[in-house]
Amino acid sequence: MVNYAFTVENFEYFLLILVRMSCFIFVAPVLGQKGIPNQTKIGLAFLVSVLMYGVVSRPELEYESVVGYAVVVLKEGITGLMIGFAASICNSIVLFAGNMIDMDIGLSMATEFNMDMGTEMTLTGNLYYYFVMLLLICSNFHNYLMKAIADSFSVIPIAGQKFAWDHLLTAMTRYMGDIFVIGFRIFLPFFACIMILNCMLGVMAKVAPQVNMFSIGMQVKILVGFMVLLLVVFLLPSVADYIFKEIKTMVRLIAESMY
Repeated sequence: MVNYAFTVENFEYFLLILVRMSCFIFVAPVLGQKGIPNQTKIGLAFLVSVLMYGVVSRPELEYESVVGYAVVVLKEGITGLMIGFAASICNSIVLFAGNMIDMDIGLSMATEFNMDMGTEMTLTGNLYYYFVMLLLICSNFHNYLMKAIADSFSVIPIAGQKFAWDHLLTAMTRYMGDIFVIGFRIFLPFFACIMILNCMLGVMAKVAPQVNMFSIGMQVKILVGFMVLLLVVFLLPSVADYIFKEIKTMVRLIAESMY
């Protein structure tokens, strides 16, 4: 039976739920995008916290003063931030692949501002980033995020965090390996085509040395890059599937480092 009785005595539990939920929503992908107004994020965090208040277990809190309770609030905030960060950093895989693609085809100097990341990104990186985000939204990725933070209260009870920094370091090390593996898989078709093109330009430079292959190669590389980008667009669902799997893996590993 769900109990929504609310008193001043158990307000501290609601505040801890709200802190973890708010920190998660503000850094999680899709839910925490910069284009979403802060009022909407606050309202969503408050609404979900009210719904979670009646079903979350409430272990006895052990603290002696306001400072002790502040430490508990800080731990809840760190928990929400780490889970949301684990889901958010996986989107940098497509940005890494896009940077490698633009560096190879000659568009690395053409950048635009990515509002979510708060930094300048290359054109192909931004294109892949927003395409993958749209595919994740179409696959109800936001529902998985809300389910993940809701289940975290069962796995990591309120004020029950036990940070295993060695396990966290192992998770981040694995992520650093995965970002290169998945990123180079996305980049591989462009790498193969541009490598063949460079070999052809090298042969033509030897056959016809009077022709300026440098000026010709710049336009040809961009043209070939756009053609490959058009031909491999059907692979984007597979890329989004890779990212989704990586997000689930990272969220699980980060959660395991806190209990």
